[in-house]
Amino acid sequence: MAVPTVSTTVTELPESRVRVQAEVPAEEVEKRVAHAARALGRSMRVPGFRAGKAPAPVVIKRIGRDAVLDEAVRDSIGGWYSAAIDAAAIVPVGEPALDMGELPAYGEPLSFAIEIGVRPQATLGEYKGLEVGKREPEASDEAVEAEVERVRERSGRLETVERPAADGDFVVMDYNGTVDGVPFPGGEGRDQLVELGSGRLVPGFEEQLTGASADEERTVRITFPEEYQATELAGKPAEFAVTVKEVKARQLPELDDDLAVEAGFDTLDELRADIRERLAEVEVRQIRADFRETVLDTAVANATIDVPPALAEARARELWDQMLHSLGHQGISKEMYLQFSGRSEEDVVAEGREDAERQLKREAVLAAVVAAESIEPSEDEVLEALEQAAPEEGTSAKKLFERMKDAGRLETFKAELAQRRALDLLADSAKAITIEQAQARDKLWTPAADAREGAGRELWTPGS
Repeated sequence: MAVPTVSTTVTELPESRVRVQAEVPAEEVEKRVAHAARALGRSMRVPGFRAGKAPAPVVIKRIGRDAVLDEAVRDSIGGWYSAAIDAAAIVPVGEPALDMGELPAYGEPLSFAIEIGVRPQATLGEYKGLEVGKREPEASDEAVEAEVERVRERSGRLETVERPAADGDFVVMDYNGTVDGVPFPGGEGRDQLVELGSGRLVPGFEEQLTGASADEERTVRITFPEEYQATELAGKPAEFAVTVKEVKARQLPELDDDLAVEAGFDTLDELRADIRERLAEVEVRQIRADFRETVLDTAVANATIDVPPALAEARARELWDQMLHSLGHQGISKEMYLQFSGRSEEDVVAEGREDAERQLKREAVLAAVVAAESIEPSEDEVLEALEQAAPEEGTSAKKLFERMKDAGRLETFKAELAQRRALDLLADSAKAITIEQAQARDKLWTPAADAREGAGRELWTPGS
């Protein structure tokens, strides 16, 4: 469906907020009313027409224009809101306050207002030619041996042992759980394999199996956490009758050429050399990413940006919602995550405020660089950027371009691409210096610094 035309006026408010007054043309409103009427008509029986085939005007006359208009607004407000945000050329932060006002009469436009936080403005300081510390790649012997040890662990096998279970061991067990002597759903298991010390079971459960031997029966008493995902069990004490059937330990292979052969190499030296090469490649990529990030943060430090606390709070909640969405795709509910992390939702949001503020400042600086450098990605550059995403969408870059344009998502993508180019400009113009030079430079003495902070800072000179 084509993006609706919405006209807007923007009024700036304190605390990096705006009020967007939007107006939907009467023609668009009536189009959506007719669409809603046809949808409602599919479930109606109207004399003289086949079931579900009554024309929109008949449906409107039968149930009243106000009822159809209300349905049309409910269905369309999301699209109108997005169109208004795009037309106002703002980057929203947080949840909007929406004021619908009065619904229009026939032939009149629909008006509504949005009040919302927006990305803060940055006044740039020095941002090109910055000197930034950059470390050298290094695949240390310790890192190589740690990876070799992980190869051993992946090749390890669980073998039954004739001794009491210790942390890191695995037990095979049957269990029956009760609350106040009554079994509960999910409280029974057979031949369950559990790693002691993994922290995957309810707190206190694994610890009570330490020292258990095969064929031993134990009574495990725990209290379910207050935020347990099964709310009927939350905060309640429970008792589990546990039978330990086996104790297993992970047996690691010898550190020799046989281990290398199993991993696809002829010798242990070849395995180590391959690991060192791969670690170096990863290190180079990480150093490049760290350097770009440090360059941006240096430009942020040189800029003037005001991020109101309410705006940082709003972005922190956006980040929390994004994480919940990602966890949902992994089958992890909000309640489950909070239980595992031992934190409340407010704790998570509060801990995310610093990251949220940093993110907002970075975006503000990149947007200011885009404006200062007049960065405007061409259609060819956009198509080139879409080449990577097109195969995942099962289409060509050109068709994806047209699809995004029709859906009103193209300008957002171009803005993101422009910010990437702005970061490229900052990083490409920056001068890499050693970490030692960067650390020494931070101790550089100046008369102004002496007056502010007192004497005693070291003077850095080249070669010192």
